[in-house]
Amino acid sequence: MPSPWRLFLTYAGASLIPVALLGLVLSTALSAEARDRGVREGQAQATLVARTAVEPHLDGRPLTRPLSAGELDGLRRLTDRVIGTGSAVRLRVRDTGGRVVFSDDGSGFGDEPEDTEDDAMRAARGATVARLTRLNTDRNDTGPAGQRVVEVYLPISTGGPVLGVLEVYLPYAPIARDVSSGLRTLSVVLGAGLVTLWAILAAISASTIRRMTHQAGHDALTSLPNRALFQRRAAAAISAARRDGGTVAVVLADVDRFKEVNDTLGHRNGDALLRELGARLAAAVRPDDTVARLGGDEFGMVLPAVREDEIPPLLDRMRAVLEAEIVVGTLPLSPEASFGYALAPADGTDVDTLLRRADMAMYLAKGSRSGTARYDRRRDHFDPAQLALVAELRRAVETGELVLHYQPKAELRTGRVGAVEALLRWRHPERGTVLPDAFLPVAEQTGLIDALTRWVLAVALAQVVEWGGAFDRLTMAVNVSARNLARPDFADTVLTALATAGVSPGRLILEITETALMTDPETAADVLGRLSGAGVRISVDDFGQGQTSLSYLATLPLHELKIDKSFVGDLPGNAAHAAIVRSVIDLGHNLGLQVVAEGVETREVTALLTAAGCDIIQGYLLARPMPGEDLPSWLDGHRSGALAVDR
Repeated sequence: MPSPWRLFLTYAGASLIPVALLGLVLSTALSAEARDRGVREGQAQATLVARTAVEPHLDGRPLTRPLSAGELDGLRRLTDRVIGTGSAVRLRVRDTGGRVVFSDDGSGFGDEPEDTEDDAMRAARGATVARLTRLNTDRNDTGPAGQRVVEVYLPISTGGPVLGVLEVYLPYAPIARDVSSGLRTLSVVLGAGLVTLWAILAAISASTIRRMTHQAGHDALTSLPNRALFQRRAAAAISAARRDGGTVAVVLADVDRFKEVNDTLGHRNGDALLRELGARLAAAVRPDDTVARLGGDEFGMVLPAVREDEIPPLLDRMRAVLEAEIVVGTLPLSPEASFGYALAPADGTDVDTLLRRADMAMYLAKGSRSGTARYDRRRDHFDPAQLALVAELRRAVETGELVLHYQPKAELRTGRVGAVEALLRWRHPERGTVLPDAFLPVAEQTGLIDALTRWVLAVALAQVVEWGGAFDRLTMAVNVSARNLARPDFADTVLTALATAGVSPGRLILEITETALMTDPETAADVLGRLSGAGVRISVDDFGQGQTSLSYLATLPLHELKIDKSFVGDLPGNAAHAAIVRSVIDLGHNLGLQVVAEGVETREVTALLTAAGCDIIQGYLLARPMPGEDLPSWLDGHRSGALAVDR
């Protein structure tokens, strides 16, 4: 965008053009008016000469007859006086036929009018003709060559019919001086007016440019810098840090559950909340920091010349300021926000990369409910290869490259297999078998996870039907992501899939991680309440890895806890993990839940779990995940109560 000064000079110069053109038009008009006024003034002087000096010397007879000696003498005295004083340059008297009967310098005698429209002939018919011209330069012309004069032809009359024509040439210079002196003041006033007009236009341009420049770089709602200005300032800070060897933090903040405020209190109150939060953020940062509204309920900050250890307390202070109570409408609210940040040059050296990584960190903070998170390269699933994988994954859903394998879960006490977990596999035409850890995180971030979950539900439930009545007590466990659970219509999606397949809700287990439960607790509780009420069983997967509130956990309609395999695999040699496993088992039983241990691979681990009172195990000791068509034969070969390692 051009600088404000350049824009001002452009618009000021552009506005000068019409003002200059207007000045030219007015100047031309004034010049024309001066000439016209000069001609009228000359005509008035000639009329005065005719009435007061010429006509009194005539005897009232038409001038077609020869002038008398007295008339000639009077006219000569008149011309001597008029010509001698410079009041006129030439004076002639003509008869009504246009012929010269008297001339101050003896010229013109014998000249005949060219036609009836000759000036002299028009004056003979009673018209007065006056124009601005230059004195002729004929050999008979005794006046100064080329002198500007007012040439006047007017009828001579002594009160009756036209007797003849007076032809007089008046010097224009004295008339012009008189006229110009009258118009000079008007010219000065008009000139000053034009200068004032241009100054006003320039001032309007300057004001408009300032306003446009501000609007181009600022958010209309909060008056904070907008995304464009934010990016320019971030780029400048990164450049300065590269030059000086410093650090810049790019921070993104998102208001949690802002949509609820808009939906409940209306957009006007939502806007009022954003204005207040923007003002609070701007007041909380350092003088050289930038706070911008990037869109919706998202704010961005540029923190230049900052030490890494200064950032967490600074962001904690911002969160505390944001989360102070605010009255919106008539309701007191305690807003919450999630902050994510990335550092330059450690996490990136351009604005777009830092914004993307700060955004990723912000969603990690939101998902973990930690409030603040820094970009973690280990959790970045958006490298170019994985982004290309997204397009291939969309195709895989449509072309049948995805398959489900099923891993049994057996009761420790009886050895009975009561459930299987559906595990997604991708048979990639070039990469071979791709495990979920390689593509599910990307799918969840891009929204493709919804389509994948619907596909898994449909295929897994169809497999239950295909297995038939011989396995009518076998339940199917399907994993559900945080994004699925955050959709208010997810319960409808699950119940529709059950109805379509014709499977009883009691034969479906939904496995949900602690992180998914805490991403949007209110929506999660509503969705799980509907599903549990319909008969679907709910399992908390990877328990022990998240930060679930036990009081919140106790309010959910759960049926099962699955201990994360990171605590199970090393039970024999890790006393701390053994204590955690025993505590989780006791907690689950006290809440009336079954407890599942996943990742069981040895009999020694099985023995410890049995001693701790675990209900169900899952892992390679029992069976590896297998295709659906292999499960019936495996179940037939599985002996009740005997858990052998399946290699």
